[in-house]
Amino acid sequence: MNKSNATWIIIVGLLALGAFCVLLVIGALALSDGGGFGIGGDRIAVIPVEGVIDSEMAKKVNRNLKQYGDDDRVKAILLRVDSPGGGVAASEEIYREVKRVKEEKKKKIVVSMSQVAASGGYYISAPADYIFSNSSTVTGSIGVIAEWVNFKDLADWAKVKPVVFKSGEFKDTGNPTRDLTDREKQYFQAMIDELYNQFVKVVYDGRQGRGPDTNKITEERVRTLADGRVYTGDTALANGLVDKIGNYQDALKYTASLINMKGEPNVVTPPEPRESLSILDLLGKSKIADVIAKPTEWPSRLSDLDTSVRFKYQWK
Repeated sequence: MNKSNATWIIIVGLLALGAFCVLLVIGALALSDGGGFGIGGDRIAVIPVEGVIDSEMAKKVNRNLKQYGDDDRVKAILLRVDSPGGGVAASEEIYREVKRVKEEKKKKIVVSMSQVAASGGYYISAPADYIFSNSSTVTGSIGVIAEWVNFKDLADWAKVKPVVFKSGEFKDTGNPTRDLTDREKQYFQAMIDELYNQFVKVVYDGRQGRGPDTNKITEERVRTLADGRVYTGDTALANGLVDKIGNYQDALKYTASLINMKGEPNVVTPPEPRESLSILDLLGKSKIADVIAKPTEWPSRLSDLDTSVRFKYQWK
């Protein structure tokens, strides 16, 4: 064999090896849950909603909802919710995308509640076709909360004097260096009431007529339940807030039955890795304790505190 032939054999061999490696990668993607490639057949997409609902979570969840909503192979979506809720607007972002995928894309939507699916976590679950909860799941907390840090006394102690110029009476409502006026309290309460009514409507629209024969969901019934309290899964079932007690596997099996999927469900999930959550991840974190623990640094660290007024659908 001359040198030229040997060179060609090596080149062909390397090309064949490269093609084989590409096929291996494509095959791995086809068999993986979250890959963009895949084998034929109907699928169930499982989307995790874990932790406090903020704008970043809303972007991620909605990106996944759109991806699977546009995928004709995906016939149903199972939301695995483990969240105490979060921001009002962020919760509404996810809620609207869930409704859009359900109504426009004609996908079946099922919710499987894990440890917590409260407030905003329940808000995004309400439009689902069916809701599963564990007996011990903490859910409900239908309501709104606004909170911020007021450090007026701390500013007085540190001899920090705020200076404010404003264009209207309510421009600096929620200023953390002074108390609210009576008119400002009324103003904030009116906003809370408006957001609360939106929450009640979302629950009623999604759950009307559900529940035991003697306890069907009506708007009046929702308002009775929506006083901010949380419920166990069993109590939520008795009040029509969820449809059945069951774990993730029960929810997955039911979802498969909705789309007449036989045998082992063909499941796909988003490719992003999911990290384990601590109770601090679920309930949120704050710098307040860290600042208070160092009184000698108070004057210089007042600016570290997040003093913005936040409206939340969140269980605290």
